[in-house]
Amino acid sequence: MPILKTSNVLTAMIAKLRVSDGALFYAVAGASLECGATFPKAGGPVFTLFQRDDCHLCDQALAVLAQARVADLDSVFIDEDTALEARYGLRVPVLRDAQGRELDWPFDVAAVDAWIR
Repeated sequence: MPILKTSNVLTAMIAKLRVSDGALFYAVAGASLECGATFPKAGGPVFTLFQRDDCHLCDQALAVLAQARVADLDSVFIDEDTALEARYGLRVPVLRDAQGRELDWPFDVAAVDAWIR
């Protein structure tokens, strides 16, 4: 996973843990609150990236979000959802936060940082 190799935030060891029902979980050990890492909130991801399959702009957006160290990110592909297609169409990639604010492409690390704060 290239994001983990280049991340200074995730310097912690990642271990795979199996529980009795066979579900696979990932545990991050060694991270502290001072390291700048953000952890998932109860209730789901904080950010959603709306994108398409085989979209080079979406790939670029994911790279920017990795550089900006955006955590709690979920990807939603709009290709086979008529409602999302009607809403986002040619706007993808679009980043949305938990409050419903949206940031349209193009954006860079500085724009993402300013938008988040």
